[in-house]
Amino acid sequence: MSVLDDIKELIDSAQKILIVTHENPDGDAIGSSLGFMHGLRKLEKDVTVFIPYINKMYNFLPGSDEIRHELSDDEKFDLCIALDSSDIERLGEGKKWFDKADKTIVIDHHITNQNYGDANYVNAVACSTCQNIIVVLASLEVAINKVMGTCIYAGMLTDTGGFRYNVQSETFEFVSMLLEAGIEIAPIYRNLFDLTTEARTRLLGRALERLEVLEDGKITYTYVTKADEAEFNCEDGDYENIVNYGRNIEGVEVSIFFREIEEGKIKVSLRANDYVDVSLIASKYAGGGHLRAAGFSISGSMEQSKNIVIDEIKKQLQ
Repeated sequence: MSVLDDIKELIDSAQKILIVTHENPDGDAIGSSLGFMHGLRKLEKDVTVFIPYINKMYNFLPGSDEIRHELSDDEKFDLCIALDSSDIERLGEGKKWFDKADKTIVIDHHITNQNYGDANYVNAVACSTCQNIIVVLASLEVAINKVMGTCIYAGMLTDTGGFRYNVQSETFEFVSMLLEAGIEIAPIYRNLFDLTTEARTRLLGRALERLEVLEDGKITYTYVTKADEAEFNCEDGDYENIVNYGRNIEGVEVSIFFREIEEGKIKVSLRANDYVDVSLIASKYAGGGHLRAAGFSISGSMEQSKNIVIDEIKKQLQ
């Protein structure tokens, strides 16, 4: 039996299903969770999506208002499905429910996935976990409709940076399927890439003021603190995409964005253009990601973190 057969058997045997994903979920995590939720409900399954927090920029996705942010201890699930998470620790609060479930499935596209489920569908060639969800739904004989397609397209769009990275010819074959299902591209793109808030714009301005360029223009970095976020009354997620502004500067190979999570703990986002494998650096600090986009958390002050990470990048440039 193939892994898709195993997944079908586990889903057929389950009635009460929980979907979880990684901490600080991005568009692929949220889109795959909601798209798969809608798909499994076509099979008349009782499906719950548990994500403690999502950025309000994803509120336009169908079913986002049904996401559970808390679960009670007495709840029980026949099957727990982890999406877009390369290892069990990245599930955060979801790990508890993954451990408690009778059976588990992992669906992902990260090459570093540790295959920690009873059945694991990991296709690292896929541009996103959402692309893998299309394959799994087809194996379950679930026809994708506009609602599912909207969620899935959002994940594919965000994880490829607007179809700029990790894209193959088959990526657009899958997009063609979603178009045939009736998705409307323009409003999805506008919600994900164009709409912003005053707080997000002011935080970006602060970060751009601090932008530094090093190593003859090959490295750029910036940072924001908890105080910055409080000053502008920011919400979680208002810092998303700041790291990309440094990468877009001509001649830059690696862009680094440091964000203070709490005193003594810094979140680091890395983006590369052509030849530096930032996933190697992230994995060194128990993080993860892709060849040109990765992230991790590090203990220490902002200055200590900057020195450590910038030194690591300099080594990669050599």
